Amino acid sequence: MPTRRPTFEIDSPVPLYQQIKNTLRTGILEGQYAPHSRMPSESELQHRFDVSRITIRQALGDLQKEGLIFKVHGKGSFVSQPKASQNITSLQGFAEAMASTGHEIVNRVLSFRVVPALAEVAAKLGLPKGAKVVEIHRVRLLNREPVSYEITFLPESLGKKLQKADLATRDIFLILENDCGVTLGSADLSIDAISAEAFVARALDIKKDSPLLRIERLTHDNRGQPVDFEYLYVRSGTFQYRLRIDRKRPAKANRNAKTSN
Repeated sequence: MPTRRPTFEIDSPVPLYQQIKNTLRTGILEGQYAPHSRMPSESELQHRFDVSRITIRQALGDLQKEGLIFKVHGKGSFVSQPKASQNITSLQGFAEAMASTGHEIVNRVLSFRVVPALAEVAAKLGLPKGAKVVEIHRVRLLNREPVSYEITFLPESLGKKLQKADLATRDIFLILENDCGVTLGSADLSIDAISAEAFVARALDIKKDSPLLRIERLTHDNRGQPVDFEYLYVRSGTFQYRLRIDRKRPAKANRNAKTSN
């Protein structure tokens, strides 16, 4: 733990508790406090920062709201395990994205079957209603904990090529590209919050009606043809998607534009 007493700006518009929170937050994110390690006690922090206990409690309360620490009654505050995250500005499979950050990924394949396409699925894949599609149900485990339930639909002719593939350890995206010769191009995503249905709750080891993030993803090949439609149900509190967006500036008015009389 750092021993040098930080210097704070008393006259700063940023409240003192927030300056302390930011200092502790930086220490957590930079690894000065390891995951699941005990944070210094309120009295230790009070002495270190030379502030009142209520100021320390405000700072710790904000860190807890952000999910960076958790409290154990009678034992103090502990550093949370950082959430795994995936940048959704690039088209990657889950295992493909997580492997680069050192996480262990395993897929539990629940079913692989050929079924008539429901109206929404058929429309997404550009097929007639009732056309045959391959439907795959998988639970994704991150570091041996279930984090998402995925239902994948593919046109029958393409989906059957995945029947003998290693769906337990490989991403469908990589199988499509490397085994099936499909060049992926883009994907359309929509995200909303829902309550867990019973079958998803059982698979993810959560209570029915627990909050979930639901993602609908339609993936196209490089010619713009739909090849893969998925419902992804992600457990709350275990994983996060990240997205960076840039502000689009309005075009500047042409100052030299002529006006008519």
